[in-house]
Order: sequence, then C-alpha cells, then structure tokens
Amino acid sequence: MNPYSTLMENPVDPANIKDFIYPAPQHGVDEAYDSEGRIRPHWRYLLHSLQSLGHDAIEERQKKTRRILRDDGATYKIYDEPDANQSWQLNPIPLLINSDEWNQIETSLVERAELFNLLLQDIYGERKLVRQGIIPPDLLFSHHGFLRPCQNIKLQGSHQLILHGADLVRAPDGSMQVMADRTQAPSGAGYALENRTVMNRVFPSLFRDSHVHRLSLFFSRLRQRLHELNPNGGIARIVVLTPGIYNEAYFEHAYLANYLGFQLVQGSDLSVRNGYVWMKALDGLKRVDVILRRVDDIYCDPVELKGDSRLGVPGLLEVARLGHVAIANPLGSSVLENPALLRYLPEISQALLGRDLQMPSVKTWWCGNSDDLEYVCKNLKHLLIKPTYRRPGLYEVYGADLDDKKLQAWQNRIRKNPLQFVAQEYVMGAQTPTWHQGLIQPRASVLRTFAVASESSYSVMPGGLTRVNLDVDKKIISNQRGSVSKDTWVLASEPEKQISLRPLDTQPAAESSNALPSRVVENLFWMGRYAERAESAMRLLRTVFIQLNKTEKLPDAVCRTLLSAITHVTATYPGFTSLHTALLKNPEPEMISIILDQQRLGSVANNLMAMVHSAEQVKEQLSSDTQRVINDIGDELEQLKIALEPDALSAPEEALAPLITTLLAFAGLIHESMTRGSGWHFMEMGRRLERALQIVNTLRSLLVTSFDEVEQETLIESSLLCGEALIPYRRRYQNGIRIDQGLEMIMLNSKNPRSLIYQLTQLEHHFADLPDNRDEFSTEHKLLLEATTALKLSDIKTLAKTANGIRGELDQLLSRLQYLIGTAAKAIGQRYFDHAEGPQLLVKNSEWQDHL
Repeated sequence: MNPYSTLMENPVDPANIKDFIYPAPQHGVDEAYDSEGRIRPHWRYLLHSLQSLGHDAIEERQKKTRRILRDDGATYKIYDEPDANQSWQLNPIPLLINSDEWNQIETSLVERAELFNLLLQDIYGERKLVRQGIIPPDLLFSHHGFLRPCQNIKLQGSHQLILHGADLVRAPDGSMQVMADRTQAPSGAGYALENRTVMNRVFPSLFRDSHVHRLSLFFSRLRQRLHELNPNGGIARIVVLTPGIYNEAYFEHAYLANYLGFQLVQGSDLSVRNGYVWMKALDGLKRVDVILRRVDDIYCDPVELKGDSRLGVPGLLEVARLGHVAIANPLGSSVLENPALLRYLPEISQALLGRDLQMPSVKTWWCGNSDDLEYVCKNLKHLLIKPTYRRPGLYEVYGADLDDKKLQAWQNRIRKNPLQFVAQEYVMGAQTPTWHQGLIQPRASVLRTFAVASESSYSVMPGGLTRVNLDVDKKIISNQRGSVSKDTWVLASEPEKQISLRPLDTQPAAESSNALPSRVVENLFWMGRYAERAESAMRLLRTVFIQLNKTEKLPDAVCRTLLSAITHVTATYPGFTSLHTALLKNPEPEMISIILDQQRLGSVANNLMAMVHSAEQVKEQLSSDTQRVINDIGDELEQLKIALEPDALSAPEEALAPLITTLLAFAGLIHESMTRGSGWHFMEMGRRLERALQIVNTLRSLLVTSFDEVEQETLIESSLLCGEALIPYRRRYQNGIRIDQGLEMIMLNSKNPRSLIYQLTQLEHHFADLPDNRDEFSTEHKLLLEATTALKLSDIKTLAKTANGIRGELDQLLSRLQYLIGTAAKAIGQRYFDHAEGPQLLVKNSEWQDHL
C-alpha cells in the first residue's frame, strides 16, 4: 500500500505538522510547501513520520548516521581548512521529489546530456559552431580545458560523453534551472550512493514505505557501459584512476571502485608499452582496456599535457589516439565545464538539436563579450562571479558578500582578464526541511544529479546529491565551503520492479589474486610492519611500567637495562641510552613521549599514524569492519593522551591495554576475514618480519648482558611478558625462571605463536606462495633459509653461557639473525615494490617553457 494515498484518504492536519515540526516559509520557494502555504502531498508522510519520532529519536538517528559514515571511512577534504573535520556530512532529512516532476527533470537532463555529447564531438571534430559564429573563438581557445592534442580522438559508439553531471537549482517561479555542468570527472555519484546506503540503515521502515527509486540501476548501467567501451575485445580490464589520498573525494574513488568491482589505481601503477596501457601487477603486466578517470585531464599525460604532473601516465594520450584504451570521460572534456557556454547554449541547442532546451540554464553573462562585460561591471554587487576554469584556490564569489573595496578589486581583475570570468544571476534555491540544532529548519538547497550513456541514449540517476548550507549567512552552496549533503528520494507511485542488467551470455572474469599494483602490496606490507612495530613497543612499555611499579624497588642495573631496552627497540635515540641520570630517576615523561609524540620517529603514535596512512592508501582493499577498527585505533590513541596526562597518571600500564586490544582486533580481522591473495601474504609477511626483528632486538637488549640470579630472573620474566609467554612458561616449567628455558620458549618453541622460530616458519610459507617464488633460490628465500638453519642448529645451553659478563654466543647469533631478517625485508622491497621515479622535466624554467 502506498503511504501517500493513505495519507490522502486520512490527511494529516498541516497545521499540526508545521506548528510542531516545520514552519511555513515566510518568503521564497519551499520544497515542502506549495505557493498557497499548504504542505505538498508527497511531503506529508515524511513530516508526519518525523513528528511521530520526536526530537530525541531524530537526534539519535543523526548520531547513528555520523557513526556509520565514520565507520565506513567516508571523508571529504576541504582544501582551505586542512585541520577541519574531514568526515562526510549527511543530514538525516532527505529531499523529496515526486514522480511527475521527476519525469520532467529526467527528460530534460537526457536532452541536455545529448546536447553536450554533440557539443563535445563538434569541439574536437569539425568545429562547425565556431565557423558559424555561434561560439566565439576566444571563448573556446582561451579556455584551459580545450586540449588541441585531443583532436579527433573517439570512443566506440555514438556517445563520447559517458558521464554528465548537472547542478540544479529551483528558481523563484518553482521551475528547475541548471547552474553548472560537470563533464570532466563528475564527482558526487559515489557519495550519493553512500548517502542512500546510510539512510536505508537509519530509516529502514520510512525508506521502504516511501517507495523510493533505487540508485543501483544507474551504477549497473555505468558498469555495463564501461565494459561496452572495451576497444580490445574479450573481457575488459577496467580501472579507476585516482589522484591519490590527498584528493578531496578519494573516499568516493575507492568506494566506487569497490562497488563496481574495478581496481583502483594511481598513475604510477600504470605504464605505456607497445601502444597499450598496462597495470604493473605482482605477476607481471596486465593490459588495461578502460579507464574510469578521476584525475583532471590536464594531469593525465605529462608527455603531451602538463609536463610536471605526477598523477598521470606518460604516453596515455597516444594510446587513446591509437584507440587501444577507452577513457571515460575522454580527455579534453573539461572544456564543456566552461560556464561561458551557458551564455550561448540556446543558440547551440538550436544548431545541434533544432529546438530550445526544455530546462533552461541560470542566466549567464560572459565577460569576453563587451556588452556583457559592461553589464557585469555595473551590476557586480548583485551577481555571482565565476572563473571560466575551475582550479583549487579560485572559487566563485557573490557580489553582495563583498564590500566596495573588494568589489572594485574584482572589477579591476575582470577587466584585466575578461575572457576568464563569467557572472550569473544569483538564485538562492528552494528551502528544504533540514535537521539543525535540534530543530527542522528551512535551508536553501542545490541538487547534483548524473546521466550515463547507454546503448541508445542516456540514463539518469533517479536522485542525486543534494547539498545545503547549515549557516544561513552563507550564500554559495559548495562542499568546499562546508555545505552538508542530503539523500535525494525520487518517489514512485508504486513499488519498483527488480530488474537485472547482467548479460546472460557472459560471466565475469576471474581476476588473479596477484593482479594488484605493486604500490598496493607495498602499503599492505608496511601496514603490517607498522602495526606490529607499534604493538611490540607498547608491550615492552607496558612491561617496563609493571616492573617499575612493583612494591620492591628494582636494582639500578636492572632498571637501567629495562629503560635502555625501550630506546634500543623503538630506536628513539638518544633516550635512555644517554648519560642523564635525571631520566633514570624520573623515566615516565620520556616513556610517555615515546608513546604519544607523533612527530618522534619510532614512537607508538608515529608508527600508528604511519599505519593509518598506509591503510588510507589501500582503503579499497579493506572491509568495513577493518576500517572500523582502524578508526578505533585513532580514537584509542586520543583517549590515551587523556589517560596519560601527568596529573591523572595512575597505573599507566592499564591505559595501554585498550589500544593493544584494538591492534589485536585488527590482526584478528586480517587473519580471519581477508582473502588469501597476494595482499594478505604481504601484510602477514610484514607482520612476521617485524615481529621477528622485535623479538631479536628485545632479547639483545635484555638478555645478552649477564646479571646476578635475582636480577636475571626479572629480565627473563620481562622478556616472557613482552611475548605473552610467561603463563605458558610457568605451565611448562615447574622449576622457576631460568635463562636457558626462557630462551627456548622465546626462540625455539615452534608451538608458541610469538616465538622467533614460529615467525620464520610462517615467513617460509608466505614466501612459497608469492608469484615467481616457488623455488628456493630467490634472495629473500636464501636469507630466510640461512636464518632458520642458524636458529635451529643453535644450542640453548651454549647460548645461555656467560663469559666476562656477556653471553657472546647469544649476541653473535642474534646479531646475525637481525642482519639476515632485515636484509630479507629489503630484498622483498627491491623485488616486488615499484620505486621508479616519476617523469622529470628536462627544463624547469617556466619562462623558457612559455616561449615554446
């Protein structure tokens, strides 16, 4: 049953709704109210449901929304505010659009996408529009998005523009108008999908009963279209090309790659050879057929476009020219984002379609036109000023927000470079119900929606990304200006039918587990190493805290040994190896620094931040549970800063326990949930290599020097505590703590998962499963074999013997093992990880380049 028809039969009193929860607008257009101040029928069910929920329940849903987004790792970076909260912001009240209005919007957007597709073909084809004087030559050729090397490059099929995005705003008369077009690498579709996923979880009944059109069909059509673009035959290998983790929308890139089932790559992961694009995978080069790019086109090829770019692939444009790779959207499509085109779009539409567009654009003036320039300069205070070419640091401004001095400065700037600016009529947009400060308040909104090319035309996403400003004083709605998002519900009159778009005669390719870029496995490898490094350091610090806080005072020699072990194991020199007696008398500040100082190399915090950074680089490889635990690590580290405040310092070893437990949860998830592919092997190798090195370092620091029996017992006990082996030791040996038995438990007990021999055995299994490493003659395999053999051939009794206060045999063995294991780790990096430098400019003098 449709809830809206039920409400029509038993209508909710609009007065009750607006008095309790959402007031009627005092001025302007409102999405929820008609021109006569009555609640629109399709909003009644939602507002009635919110009224039934009440304030506390809505606030609780908002908290759940934030928590889910955080657990999903949903972020958005605001460039001008690097220290601001980067979590993606979703308001819990959606924007509603009824079915009848959406049909009109959808038809208009299909028409607009078709027009821009024809426009793109003309610009990089015959350029009839320029020859006929419909588009001024200066408008096209002065734009940085017009790329001459892209002339006559064509994709398969009739549609060159694969994705089209449009920013829609509701005008004062209630009609929809287009503010801007996004054609280069339209962002926001992935965030719209994440918003929908979250809203479906937070308001399951409301979502289900509202009969909201699904978004999944849009992404199915996108996936299908990308496969159809394959120029090389067979099953396409498709990749998503991202600029990397510092891009504001990196979460979306990783999210879409996972959802669509494609590999996320950076420019350094790809290479051009023999006229094709290849992905550098562990088991060799893999040909890439289709690239869904999220890199601005000017950065995509340092050979023919921007010479100092590190984000692209040298030679990519030539491969596209040969027709051996399909790029969506095609390089050069950013020229269509020039807002000056809106000024001439009616004439362009008549020339290419033979009719006016159904949905008009916001009125636009291009300052390259002399009449427009004079109008803009005279009316600057009432207009929206935009650059014709978007780039970081250069944003649109609203004249009403500027004082007279700034207005004059802008006028001078525009007159100096008139070709580079447009002005638009300011359209505030319709107010929409928005949850803010415990109330539902009206806020102006902008909707971005998307169209994807299909076999015959375009398919429009039934919904999109709605954005609002919570601050009423902000007039420009933009994510980079701190706007928040909303889900967009297009309401069906009846439940939507389930439709499958999977071709019946094809099966998805079985991708090799080794088909990962070497950059990905390198980050997984170091992610394992950093995690283990941090955990080992915390175990040692916790053990030392326990020993220092015992009832009986430790002998000075033992205390000095324990403290210097912290410095040696964490490599936070000079630390406790210095001759300052004050450090030994009051060691806690130095220990806390080793835990919390993020800027200190070797500290727990520094290693954890490095681990999180590595995890961010491979976000698409991690499950949502793993992402949640990584977020918890950051939270626990923040809590640790509070727990280890000098004024509140009590039982500091207990304060470390939650963070250690969270790291154990991370290790458990990796072991129990991660597919046993190359990525898992490299992460586990990183853990095992690092744990082996930490064991060796700890033993060298604590047990090589000989002490009296009582003092020696404390150090052996500390070694066992660090390796979680004290309780098993006591069960196994009933005759007290002895050096030979302790060494046997830590070094040679193959049943102890934290023993040295166990790490080497596990590494041997991982080495055997690596690509091209099934023999025993690789460098790392030889080094591991030598280390394992040396350890197995060692005699515990001999290692425990002392001469001149030193266990020389033990120190010699541990030193040799440290060298072999460390060298094996370096050999893995040299063999499997790509350290190639990006392309370098032969000449870097900008003035010289300007004269080319």
